[in-house]
Order: sequence, then structure tokens, then C-alpha cells
Amino acid sequence: MKAKITIHKDYIISSIDKRLYGSFLEHLGRAIYEGIYEPNHPSSNSKGYRMDVMETIKDLDMPVIRYPGGNFVSAFNWEDSVGPKKLRPKRIDLAWKTTETNEFGLNEFMDWSKEANTEAMMAINLGSRGVESAVNLVEYCNHPSGSYWSDLRVSHGYKEPHNIKMWCLGNEMDGPWQVGHKTAYEYGRLANETAKALRKFDNNLELIVCGSSNDRMKTYPDWEAEVLDQSYDSVDYISLHQYWDNYEKDTASYLANTVVLDTYLKTVESVITYIKSKKRSKKDIKISFDEWNPWYHTRSQNITAEDELDLTNANWPEAPHLYEEMYNIQDALLVGSVLNSFINNSHIVKIACMAQLVNVIGAISTVTGGISWKQSIYYPLYFASKYGRGEAMNIIIDSPKYSCKIADDVNYIDASCVLNASKKELIFFIINKNLKENIDIDFNIHGIDLLTIEEQQSLFDEDLYASNTAENPNRIIPKNVSFSKLENNTLVTSLPKLSYNVIRCKMEKK
Repeated sequence: MKAKITIHKDYIISSIDKRLYGSFLEHLGRAIYEGIYEPNHPSSNSKGYRMDVMETIKDLDMPVIRYPGGNFVSAFNWEDSVGPKKLRPKRIDLAWKTTETNEFGLNEFMDWSKEANTEAMMAINLGSRGVESAVNLVEYCNHPSGSYWSDLRVSHGYKEPHNIKMWCLGNEMDGPWQVGHKTAYEYGRLANETAKALRKFDNNLELIVCGSSNDRMKTYPDWEAEVLDQSYDSVDYISLHQYWDNYEKDTASYLANTVVLDTYLKTVESVITYIKSKKRSKKDIKISFDEWNPWYHTRSQNITAEDELDLTNANWPEAPHLYEEMYNIQDALLVGSVLNSFINNSHIVKIACMAQLVNVIGAISTVTGGISWKQSIYYPLYFASKYGRGEAMNIIIDSPKYSCKIADDVNYIDASCVLNASKKELIFFIINKNLKENIDIDFNIHGIDLLTIEEQQSLFDEDLYASNTAENPNRIIPKNVSFSKLENNTLVTSLPKLSYNVIRCKMEKK
């Protein structure tokens, strides 16, 4: 089976915002406690940060992490999470039926972020709270001193402001499961008034308004249209979320989800264009896809969002084991394809956050007091973040196709291409979705001379359901391979069935 990939040096989609390769940490399960923060762990530093996890995160060169939620944020009082730890109140968390100790809070996260070399994207509670709380939070975080909230921060030991630039105006406010759920009109008005107030404090903040929780919501895409109609000129981004499942063990359909994702992105882009035209605005709103991941190994197929808020039998535990997925090779292939979609839509998708980073549907897993390890989905994010910086090339794929339950004419070959001019590199990220056959690919590369193939990595496994576990943490790892060759100045490759691949080439422009 054969395919062809064509690029031209002059056909560029967009410069890639490095924040495309972000992640997310919520006060949910063991994402924070026993994830990034475990004071009694042998590797932990004086602040209680697990340094084994920290080093694994640093390897990702993670540009942004969204915090503290998620559903958690919609009933969260940020004031509970600052000040002396012994004075912080324990609170019940309505989102996940647990108890939040507030031992790890806002300032601890900012300290941790600096050590992890990442930038914070802070979420604001617009569920149970509103404009005043949001303004106070931003003043606490960003004002130098000389006001009540900034001086309170200084009294907590933080003389210098945190200078957080990215702010999410609520979370999934379209969802009936959300504390403080609102209609699109109600939320759009509140988000607009909150944004206007925050702009009075600092007009350079980057503000993110809530779009749809997923493309199956009954209110989608009317939600986007109404919310943007109310808030367009006050905000900078609209957020989208999506989680994928493979309950039916239908690999072909599972890997075709990115076809649906591309439609999701194009639909919301069209809504943005419509509202911009309606308002005769000169402003361009972009997409922040700030929650995404496979999520199904630890959930019931028939669970509803409302079930998440059924507190009938809640016993309010602290940091329980929740949604700790063991991801397989198919999940890694989907993650690689999603990242390709973001790269190929980087003109409109500027921020993206894989949910989540540690333990809870996480790319990294930990044992309390023990080891940490990388899930299969870690590796596509690692390679995309490491090599996906630069300009996204317009890539033309001529591939054999297949049909499945959710889509027709799906390319077996899924790919993106990034040109890094500063490093003189051309990088291809390619997934072979064929369940049975290897695929040979010829590359037509116009206007660029390839000098050498610097690196080839491939992720594949004969057992599609194998996972990395505490007992076998390296069951699925990338392999250095030599599938690709430069023949007569032409790149050719042959990729294994059901594989994720990275081909990194040194180049000279003609």
C-alpha cells in the first residue's frame, strides 16, 4: 500500500504558538496530591514537590498549564487556598465528591510552575461567584502592592506579583453538571462584564471565554454564537473541550475521531467569523482547546454528566484514586493524530491543554511513595512539544482511505509537517492508521533540499491493548528506527501498521 505527501516551502499555514503543547492540573483525585505534590516522597524537595515527576514534566518543555480546574473551579473560593496553611479551611468539593484540604494552593502552584519552567493559565470561578471575586483574584495575583489584595499577597510572603496573563472565564458553563450552570445568554453577559472589569485593571490580559464542553452538546454551536455575540470585543479566545472513548474496541472508528475533530474546529471557526462580521469587528478571536484526551478506561460507558454530581453516597475522601487511566498504543495513536490536527489548524488553534498531566487521565502516573512512569500518550506530546515549534506547513496527503461507523473516506495516513527555520529542520509527524498493512510513502518536497535524516522514532506494539504500568513501566516506548531514506535527494519511508512516527530532517532552502 502506497501514499504520497507533498509540501512546498511557500505554502505555510501559520506560525505555531508554543502553547499548543500545554497541559492541565485540577484538584481532582491524585493529580495534585501524590501527583506533583507529596512531601513525604523520597524524591521530594523542601517544598514537597515530587522531583521525579518534575523532571519528567521538564522534559516535555511544557509551555502552559491550566489550573485549578475544571469542574472543581466552579464552586471554589480562591481565598481558601492562600495564606498560612494551618489557617486554610477544609472544604467539600461538589464537583468530585471529595474533601479539599487546600494544603496546596495558588501560591504553591505558582512556585511549582516557576520550577517546572511553565506558565500558568488560571481559571476563574464564574459558577458560584462572579465579577468581584474575579477582580480581587487578579489584583491579588498581579498588582505590585499598595492595595488590600496585593498587600495580602505580600503578607503571605510573595512580594513580587505573579503576573499571570492567561485567564479562563469559568469552565464548561454550558454543562448541566456544572455548579452554577447558565444559559448561553446568561453566561455570555457575565463573561463580558467580568472581562470588562479585568480590562480596567490590565488591558493586556489574555481572556478565554467558555465554548462548548464537546461537539455532542445539544446547545452546540448555538452556544458559541450567543456567547461570542455577548462578549466578542472583550475576550481573546474561546475554549473547546473534547474527550474520546473506545468502549466498543473499534480501532478504525476510534482513530477516525480526528476527522470529526477537524469538523468541530472548522465549525467554531465559522461561528467566530460570522460573529466578527455581524459586529463589524476588526478583532480576531482564536481557539483555546484547553481540555482534551482519551478518557474511557476508568469510566462506565453509560455514565452521564449528572451522575458526576450525585452526592447520595459520597463520603468525601481526600485525594482518592480517580480516573487513573492505563493508556494503550491505540490511545497514543489518537493523541498523535489530535496533535496533528492542532498543528494543521494552528492558524485558529493557538492554545491547547492535554487533560490532565499526572495520574488523573494523565500522561504521567505515580505510586504513592514509589515510582513514577510515562503513559503511552506521553510520547506523542513529548515529540510534538520538542520538535513542533516553528511554522506549520500546508501538507497534501494522497493516501488510501477507509470507511467506518463515524466517517467515510478516512486517510490511513495522518500527518503534519513543521519547518523550524532557526534550526534548519523539517519535521514530519505521521500516523499509519492501517490495522493490517505497512504503508510506503513518497515525499514531494518543493523548494527545500534535505541534507540528512537526523532522527527517526516510531511507537508501535503488536498488542494494541498493552499499557505501561508500575510493574512494567517501559512496555511501550519509542524505538529508534531506520524506516526512512534519502534516495537521489528524495525522502521515502515505509511505516508499520498502527504506528506513530517522527522523521526529523536537516535542510537547506533552495
